[in-house]
Amino acid sequence: MNVKRDLSILFSILFLALTCCAQDANLEKVLDSMDRQAQTFRSAQADFVWDQYTKVVNETETQSGTIYFRRAGKDDIEMAADVRKPSPKYVLFSKQTVRLYEPGIDRVTEYNVNKNADFQSFLVLGFGGSGHGMLKNFDVKYAGSENAMGVNAAKLILTPKAQKVQNMFSQIILWIDPAKGISVQQQFNAPDGDYRLAKYSNIVLNGKISDDAFKLKTTSKTQVVKPQS
Repeated sequence: MNVKRDLSILFSILFLALTCCAQDANLEKVLDSMDRQAQTFRSAQADFVWDQYTKVVNETETQSGTIYFRRAGKDDIEMAADVRKPSPKYVLFSKQTVRLYEPGIDRVTEYNVNKNADFQSFLVLGFGGSGHGMLKNFDVKYAGSENAMGVNAAKLILTPKAQKVQNMFSQIILWIDPAKGISVQQQFNAPDGDYRLAKYSNIVLNGKISDDAFKLKTTSKTQVVKPQS
């Protein structure tokens, strides 16, 4: 019997077990914080920077502006994004429809996402969505704390359970403010190496947001197109 070797194996197993338990406990704290936020969530407003990286050409396109969320009924969330740079665009999600307005060409493109049950689950990640509710659609791993947008944020790694979702996003990373239970940064990784990194600042929770923020500022000549899915 090699007592030294056996003790070494025993201590290694014990260390792994304790580490796993600590990670599980930290994950529960973060999910509980998100649950509390979801229970009181009415609205959110934040400035954003979106970096869209395309691997095949090794280029990053950056957009910035302001994003708005508000609860519409018991289970529905509305979202509006006012993209100011590099060119004005407006995005509105309401009643299972996404509308993209491009003032430069005065056109609204409408996408019906009613058949895509996963769309709103992506939309509310870190903004009004339940922490434990994520476990229905994702395997969630706590990956420690990391500074993100000036916050000592909890880093969560989400792996979609559904294969059709994995085909779009192989992994999603959330940086959650543990005190507020909301996301300050998100990264959506595609299987081909593309990704979208979203950074949020000047976040205001449950403040008054004008109804105008959820209206597209179209003209009498705006063209509306509805691509066939």
